[in-house]
Amino acid sequence: MPRELVTIQVGQCGNQVGCRFWELALREHAAYNTKGVYDEALSSFFRNVDTRVEPHRNLPVGDGRGAIRTLKARSVIVDMECGVINEMLKGPLGEVLDTRQLVSDVSGAGNNWAHGHHLYGPQYHEAILDKIRITAEDCDSLQSFMLLHSLGGGTGSGVGTYIVQMLADEFPGVFRFTGSVFPSEDDDVVTSPYNALLALGQLVEHADCCLPVENQALIDIVNRGETARERAAGGSLSAPAGTSAGATSSTSSSSAGPGKSNKPFDGMNGIAASLLLHLTASVRFEGPLNVDLNDITMNLVPYPRMHFLLSSMSPLQPPPRERDVGRQALALQPRALDQVFGEVFSREHQLIRADPRHATYLACGLIARGHTATIADINRNIARLRPQLNMVHWNSEGFKLGICSTPPVGSPFGLLCLANNTAIASTFGTMRERFEKLYKRRFYTHHYEQYMELGGFEEARECVADLTRQYQALEGATGAPAVTRLRPRGLSFLP
Repeated sequence: MPRELVTIQVGQCGNQVGCRFWELALREHAAYNTKGVYDEALSSFFRNVDTRVEPHRNLPVGDGRGAIRTLKARSVIVDMECGVINEMLKGPLGEVLDTRQLVSDVSGAGNNWAHGHHLYGPQYHEAILDKIRITAEDCDSLQSFMLLHSLGGGTGSGVGTYIVQMLADEFPGVFRFTGSVFPSEDDDVVTSPYNALLALGQLVEHADCCLPVENQALIDIVNRGETARERAAGGSLSAPAGTSAGATSSTSSSSAGPGKSNKPFDGMNGIAASLLLHLTASVRFEGPLNVDLNDITMNLVPYPRMHFLLSSMSPLQPPPRERDVGRQALALQPRALDQVFGEVFSREHQLIRADPRHATYLACGLIARGHTATIADINRNIARLRPQLNMVHWNSEGFKLGICSTPPVGSPFGLLCLANNTAIASTFGTMRERFEKLYKRRFYTHHYEQYMELGGFEEARECVADLTRQYQALEGATGAPAVTRLRPRGLSFLP
């Protein structure tokens, strides 16, 4: 039976990451669906629409051998300013995105979480819910919602978290995943500390699983990748600008060759999009040990509020275009299966700036891709790396394994690691520090008080502080606590 996923992309960053995601998803399915048929793998992300009749008709998967007519992404697109959406519709993905599934305004949320959450959210509640309901009703077996957004701006953080809350109310039985881009410390949006903390408080309460991606970590990864390509090409490439993900268009390859212009954010958006391809590989393709997205929340989230998973993967870069395959494109590809296992546990491959090896693992998921990957290979590498990992004592064997037989395009194998790790507490602590620098002087709060009470800041601060304490309480809990045993004193008899 087909297992569908509905993607909801919100705000400028969410839509540009989503745009890159659809490009890479089409490229991956085109590489493995050479007959051009509408099969179950393709139906996870796309509808097959017969546009020859009015109204347009969705064609079922059937036996998986029907011809592709017109593919339409299972997505809902939301942005409170129409610039990015118009650019997407004019680009090569214009025919894939369903224009009836768009919700937009013209003025934007002004980098104000409260404006998006308390004004635009209720104002467009019925329109957004109607689009989501139509998309969900087109699914035979809806697996989950995947919301793409950033926490630094106004629409992605405000409207995005409003939609997460809406999904919790209207579709309580469907899991809610979020791909959330965390702002960097030198973010150019002065109110991003407020937006990030307010949005994070909502994600704690209403999301089922959150995959944080940090801008600065993406910048570092792209810079290291360009350095590796420079070495392979003899130093002819230039390093990209260190700027935020999703801040410009994301429709060209990040693997540009020497002398070719490259849009500066493609590499960053491509990494975030590749995370989603790895995450959903077992849902779309067959394998000896498939993993549903529902299995991830069941096995990797020990407590409801502690659902923030550190992501790392190998290879990091998205699949190169055919014309770019060469020394430069292959410079970052792993050479052996054991190599990818070592890389996903390294600090350089984390999608947030954290070092999980120096913190405590509550649970760990490993999803391998490739024809040569076997359960024996995974178990052997876990046994090799297990002594270097600090697992919490009550879940010392807490590894969830998955194997998909279809490798990433351009690589013989790949690996995604999802770790519920106490290292995320340091990220939350940094966000709280940035928030306190502004809030203790009440800078810019009057802009927010137009749409919300000042107590909303206090609630979000306490919510995030409580979550941080929960993670910190498990830091170093790798050994079982000593149990005091009562010893019988024996019987004494009076003479």
